[in-house]
Amino acid sequence: MLVEPPAHLLAWLILALVLDALVGDPPSLWRRLSHPVVLIGRLVTTLEHVLLDPPSAREPTPVKRITDEQATDASRRRRGVLLVLVVLGVAVAAGAALQALAGQLPGGWLLEAVAAATLFAQRSLSDHVLAVASGMDEGIEAARRKVAMIVGRDPEQLDQPAVGRAAIESAAENFSDGLVAPLLWALLLGLPGLVAYKAVNTMDSMIGHKSQRYRQFGWAAARLDDLVNLPASRLAGLVAILAACVLPGASPARAWRTVRRDARRHRSPNAGWPEAAFAGALGIALCGPRSYGGVPSVAHWIGDGRRDVTAADVRRAIRLLWLAWLIALCILLLGFLTLRTAGDTG
Repeated sequence: MLVEPPAHLLAWLILALVLDALVGDPPSLWRRLSHPVVLIGRLVTTLEHVLLDPPSAREPTPVKRITDEQATDASRRRRGVLLVLVVLGVAVAAGAALQALAGQLPGGWLLEAVAAATLFAQRSLSDHVLAVASGMDEGIEAARRKVAMIVGRDPEQLDQPAVGRAAIESAAENFSDGLVAPLLWALLLGLPGLVAYKAVNTMDSMIGHKSQRYRQFGWAAARLDDLVNLPASRLAGLVAILAACVLPGASPARAWRTVRRDARRHRSPNAGWPEAAFAGALGIALCGPRSYGGVPSVAHWIGDGRRDVTAADVRRAIRLLWLAWLIALCILLLGFLTLRTAGDTG
């Protein structure tokens, strides 16, 4: 069944969110099995080697390929587009096959829920950000080690407040990328949409960089990621503002003002929305100058609150993150109950 009844879709999405929140990504499981995102990553790596790297001298009948140095910008972009199309096709086909299989099984919605739970990242995100807060309690070196696991900036350049800001920025941005966006695309297109979104997100993280190697080859992946995250980032900001209404000491009014004023100042077309909401809600400032690979990067400040972020602020951000998750879950539950009630009375 490729087009699922809305109540059926909401049922397995609700269970998937709860399973992810309770279990997350247990290392014992993924040491025995390959995580779906890992499988997508392997496909991306294989296609990158075929499309971008020169042939091995061990190939019995070498196929003529254009090396990275010889290729024109246009040809690199074309090969990057081809990679995106192939990976997306495989992702959609895999999601559709699993959804069709579930439709033929008694209780197949449970299979869909378990599969979908592996593609949400709320629990994993919360655990990683909490680890940064614990590292900040231990000292700057521990804080830097922990934050280096979730951000790409140079950790040795970060002091304690910068570590805290980086952790909260990661919480805000990945609330959009790891929960709201996959949820939105699952609501729109079912399991194929969810798997396709994770494929886009994975491609962007692997090749959507502005390095010499990927500036042109990863262009399509980066632009597509910006596009598919555009609606979700706005929704994530709004949900975070709603969460600020119930977090003690948070300010939804300031969060709204910060989003309106600062979201578009972020160098990312999407990350500024949830980050501005978190900054305003918590009364802090995020972003600002940082360094990647030893190269300084200028970035606008988001929010006009305190810049000296503490471990306590990081923990408050985690509480805001879970309240936002709870609001998303309640919206799904309300939709499910409304559909079931309408079905019973109809």
